[in-house]
Amino acid sequence: MDYDPQELEERWRERWAETGRYEPDPGGDDEDVTFLTVPYPYPSGGMHIGHARTYTVPDVYARYRRQQGDTVLFPIAWHVTGTPIIGAVERLKKGEEKQLSVLRDTYNVPEDTLQELETPMGYARYFIENHYKHGMKQLGLSVDWRREFTTNDDHYSQFITWQYETLRDRGLLEKGLHPVKYCTNEEQPVTTHDLLEGEEAEFQEYTLVRFGWEDEGEDVVVPMATLRPETVKGVTNAYIDPDADYALATVDGETWLVSAKAVEKLRLQDHAVDVREEFTGERLVGEEVENPITGDAVLVLPAAFVDADNATGVVMSVPAHSPDDYVALGEAKADHERMERYGIDPGRVESIEPIPILEIEGYGEIPAKDAVEEHGIESSDDPALEAATKELYNREFHAGRLLDMYDEFAGEVVEDVRGRFREHYRDAGAFGSMQEFSEEVICRCGGEVAVAKQDTWFLRYNDEAWKQKTKEVVEGMECIPENTRGEYTHTIDWLNEWPCIRNYGLGTRLPWDRDFVIEPLSDSTIYMAYYTLAHRIQDLPAEDLDREFFDALFYGPDAVDDPDERALQLREEWAYWYPVDYRFSANDLISNHLTFYLFHHAELFDPENWPQGIVIMGMGLLEGEKMSSSKGHVVLPGAAIEEYGADTVRFFLLNSAEPWQDYDWRAEQVESVRNQLGRFWNRATELVDEESEESTLGDDGEGPAAVPDSLERVDHWLLSKLQETVREVTEAMDNAETRSASQAAFYNFEEHLRWYRRRADLDREGAQWTLRHVLETRLRLLAPFVPFLANELHERLTGTPAEDAPWPVADTDLERESVEIEERQIERLTDDVNDIVDVTGTDPAVIRVYVAADWKHDVFETVAEVGDDVGAVMGQVMQSETLRERGNEVNDLVQELTGQVRGLDDGAAATMTGLDEYAVYEEAIPFLEREFDAAVELYREDDADLVDPAGRASGAVPFRPAVHIE
Repeated sequence: MDYDPQELEERWRERWAETGRYEPDPGGDDEDVTFLTVPYPYPSGGMHIGHARTYTVPDVYARYRRQQGDTVLFPIAWHVTGTPIIGAVERLKKGEEKQLSVLRDTYNVPEDTLQELETPMGYARYFIENHYKHGMKQLGLSVDWRREFTTNDDHYSQFITWQYETLRDRGLLEKGLHPVKYCTNEEQPVTTHDLLEGEEAEFQEYTLVRFGWEDEGEDVVVPMATLRPETVKGVTNAYIDPDADYALATVDGETWLVSAKAVEKLRLQDHAVDVREEFTGERLVGEEVENPITGDAVLVLPAAFVDADNATGVVMSVPAHSPDDYVALGEAKADHERMERYGIDPGRVESIEPIPILEIEGYGEIPAKDAVEEHGIESSDDPALEAATKELYNREFHAGRLLDMYDEFAGEVVEDVRGRFREHYRDAGAFGSMQEFSEEVICRCGGEVAVAKQDTWFLRYNDEAWKQKTKEVVEGMECIPENTRGEYTHTIDWLNEWPCIRNYGLGTRLPWDRDFVIEPLSDSTIYMAYYTLAHRIQDLPAEDLDREFFDALFYGPDAVDDPDERALQLREEWAYWYPVDYRFSANDLISNHLTFYLFHHAELFDPENWPQGIVIMGMGLLEGEKMSSSKGHVVLPGAAIEEYGADTVRFFLLNSAEPWQDYDWRAEQVESVRNQLGRFWNRATELVDEESEESTLGDDGEGPAAVPDSLERVDHWLLSKLQETVREVTEAMDNAETRSASQAAFYNFEEHLRWYRRRADLDREGAQWTLRHVLETRLRLLAPFVPFLANELHERLTGTPAEDAPWPVADTDLERESVEIEERQIERLTDDVNDIVDVTGTDPAVIRVYVAADWKHDVFETVAEVGDDVGAVMGQVMQSETLRERGNEVNDLVQELTGQVRGLDDGAAATMTGLDEYAVYEEAIPFLEREFDAAVELYREDDADLVDPAGRASGAVPFRPAVHIE
């Protein structure tokens, strides 16, 4: 029967759905329980192949733990909180071509269905049902679908209400003014999950240097933003974009000149701003402004490179310490025509010279000049300019010492003095401050995101007691990979207040102020607890789920005066499943969601219910490039499964990289996996006897039911390698190393099978039993990865699906280290002969194999006993008069053998001393003659009847025979 994954997989999907195979309920107290979670999807678009890997990795672990005998809970739900879905709906209703293209062309939404997507939940439901849920079922994810919910369900909102009322009562919520990411289109705060661009952007606090300008007798502040306030004494000039829009505005009672963009930013950052007059930047060109620290007059020059959208739109120039400014000043000096056009005397510009403010080892008086010349930079368009600037900034920050002009700050390193210098002049009124992002930030609605100061509710992640408790969670949990542990601690240290509400959107209303909605990253911290009772709590009236109900549920009957019996019954189910054993999530969520998850569990639950482990997952590429739904650069799981089959999709995603590593979906490689699974299927079906359905394993799965007496050495070798594979796969799975596990179970063992098929007479009864036993065991090892194929073949072979059979356990009775070493010697000898044939182009008629003399084996035994210390070995062997007489010959052999032993596995050398090397090759002569279609002659180096026409015998070393081909 040919391998037809689509037909096969559809049968198993129907079977799982009909039987409720993955719908566990609490059992006895002695049951081993595993609870796994993965971030619930946000259905603002369709599911692509990157999502498929995200959800398949935990599914593999869930299937593994079931075969280990655990009762496993693997649920899923849908995150609809916030505004991205609303924004997508609005863009659809407006008929935005880009949005329509994504829906029609990327996600294949039928034209006559688009109208159904014009409400937020209609939109969400379409992608939940037609993409995520459908795709997950196609992939064969072993999800308990009874427990699904959306985050705006009434019952779930009651649960979130309990969470936030509890946190407020414990003093971990406060109201205050704080910088937030603010969508200027939606006019409300947003978080990382709401962003289309700039997800990695950070808040940057700029120092505003308050330069002064006299405009028609009026004092005007011209604030210039900088991240290096200590360079103010090195300012030689300023720049403004003459064509950009600027304004005179009253700011907190003073007259300021800033860019038009800055006006709104200042308003958002709690300044009172009233625009008086608007104009272009040309108005300030050629004017002089006064440095508030030095009192120097500073000339303002025109520059198209000034970004009027950034900060205040006017920048100060420090050419001695900024390669950017050094090059720009040189270009301004050379551009007489441009200067004259703006009424500036070119001679004034030419007279501007860099002012050094610090000294740094490795640079001259003007460090920027040295940096520019070192990098060979000739113009402001040179790509090397950015790197040169960053390099100099970094070196000056860590090692630059301020000159005497800095008075009390002179001689100090910039890194140590910057903060004090800034505060000193801020207190003196010369400096102000302004928040800006490190890069452009765009909301999913398409609106620009700015920094705003808002009077809003914040989670107090800066509370020291809360931080310490959360660090205890990190100390007690398993971090996979281990090197991520420090990232959680680092995030806990720097986290400050977190704004937890939005003005509108889907989700749970703030209980005490229903004009606000709890934002997406704040309502998704303990929903894992809700999974445990989601399917049962839906039967209760939502209005009954008040504060006391959840207090009784999570804290027990003593937590309230009159506990609800229904809550106590649900408490039993929650306690059965909790805590979460492993949460599988993305690396970029450590800095927000995952650490929030730890904070909230630390506060709301007792230590025995804290998270036990987190497995981090990497990102996906498509044909070497980042996946992008907006650009149509995605692969939909449905299309991939239709073309290759779900098992192929799963196996590629799991086998191409460990979970925490990035992977690359490449169609050519996926096709190769499909072909390999097809070959596996074909070989397996040759062994399947649908009549017998007898397992070669015992009922406990920990060894064969009965090992035939007819097994030969090569059969024992393959069975021994099988036990090694079982150990490797099990260890890898325990560490969530899905790539290592699948490689060992499939590809690595295929290599052993290839050798076995060359070596063994496959028609023998013993060989057939061995192959059936190996197949049965491997199918159980592969069941988590390719459940459709493995279940089908295992059921045909034994009458039981692989997922219902126990996970294999290595059987020590089948382990044969000596047999493995013997077979390795034959394989190496075969490789050596092949190498000689390849190099010489010989068609062998006779192959002579020479086994090392007995005295050489005596030396090997000493090396095996003493180890790879050459001196110690020589001291031992030279006690033998026979060996002593051989002098340098023994010394050379010891050098070679110690190197050989150094590369062996532990205990292998000792095992080898008990082997009869000659007998090993003697047994293999029929195989070697068949392999090379040549006569094979075997000799001991010291045989009396030695035939050695080429003088090769003396080159034989223990377990490295010499070979001559005639």
